Amino acid sequence: MPKTSQIRGLTFVCCLFLLILARPSLGQDILIPMDEAQSNHLKAYGVTFWALERQVEVDWLLNYRGGSFLMLREAEIEAELRVRGVTYEVISGSQTASIISEVESDAANTSVVRLQKPPRIAVYAPEQTLPWDDAVLLALTYAEVPYDMIYDDDVMEGELDEYDWLHLHHEDFTGQFGKFFNYRSTPWYIEQQRQAEMAARRHGFRKVSQLKLAVVERIREYVGGGGFLFAMCSGTDTFDLALASHQTDIVPPEYDGDSVDPDAISQLDFTRTFAFHEFRPVFNAREYEYSDIDSGPPPQPLRNPAVDYFTLFEFSAKYDQVPTMLTQNHVATVKGFIGQTTNFRKHLIKPNVVILAEAPGRNEVRYLHGTFGEGTFTFYGGHDPEDYQHFVGEEATDLSLHKHSPGYRLILNNILFPAAKKKKQKT
Repeated sequence: MPKTSQIRGLTFVCCLFLLILARPSLGQDILIPMDEAQSNHLKAYGVTFWALERQVEVDWLLNYRGGSFLMLREAEIEAELRVRGVTYEVISGSQTASIISEVESDAANTSVVRLQKPPRIAVYAPEQTLPWDDAVLLALTYAEVPYDMIYDDDVMEGELDEYDWLHLHHEDFTGQFGKFFNYRSTPWYIEQQRQAEMAARRHGFRKVSQLKLAVVERIREYVGGGGFLFAMCSGTDTFDLALASHQTDIVPPEYDGDSVDPDAISQLDFTRTFAFHEFRPVFNAREYEYSDIDSGPPPQPLRNPAVDYFTLFEFSAKYDQVPTMLTQNHVATVKGFIGQTTNFRKHLIKPNVVILAEAPGRNEVRYLHGTFGEGTFTFYGGHDPEDYQHFVGEEATDLSLHKHSPGYRLILNNILFPAAKKKKQKT
């Protein structure tokens, strides 16, 4: 028989084991909340991207606390979160299990999407310094997300294949130099035109519009092959306008020296476009508008940042995960902002395109998404979500003053969307 001392020792070991089992487990995961508790929404995207770069998989909790992020607890990640000023919570394994169970519950419009590999990001923008700023460049820089800048020469030389995600800078793909006719005598406009015409000749084209069409066709092929395209402001409608006019000339003589094709309207080909159809170009060189796709700034008295806003649509997080990812936010309404292209007329949007946000009561769409081939495109109207009406030559927006910007969050949703492992949709 065992001695009394042996029995007491065995009893102590068993009690100690039971106490260890009964203790709350040590924190094992990091939750980055994206609701009102977050101290810097924009930097949170950057840290998430940073973690993915280090092969840390991240769960995106769609519609849970504003679209929060969940990842394995590591000292390096915690240190980075503190340095960047991002709010986070250390949670136990049992808390993680409880959150996942709640998010995956059939009763809740929430879901979990695993983010695995960070996309390689390219921004289509000229090296020339222009008297306006691009919201996506501002967002990527502030969030500390790495990107490369490419332009016409790079696209024509096949470099798009090196990237997963492409943003179209405030661009005019029709070859009308932004329709900034009133600025034609300024040094920046003269330099813009000179560089564009040199690039056209370098690639064997007589006119800038021909080069831009070739660039657009290559971007179209890129998306069809599985690329992710994001565009804002004039990069949206002029992209489709260039595709539709591939068989005709819609450029006024003030920009290219020859007349608009008299049969231009009848020769528009809407089978080539991504998002829009049945639109009409604006042939007036002095009118700061490309086509009737853009409904322009809201009418008075709605042209006021205090009352101008648009509403995000709600989607099924379990069955419509892509639009749900793109609309993650801590608010349902976002304040409006004006651009050269501000809102898209609803009746000119193709029926297979998903509308993500619109201006209430005006049949005007602000944010849309669609698929083409194996890839996707997302168009977002307006110029700068935190500068209601950005004028030529104004200073860039300081995003450190807008850490919680819902409008900028929509941009950053798009950079994480390609990293998602999407579930197969039920039929």
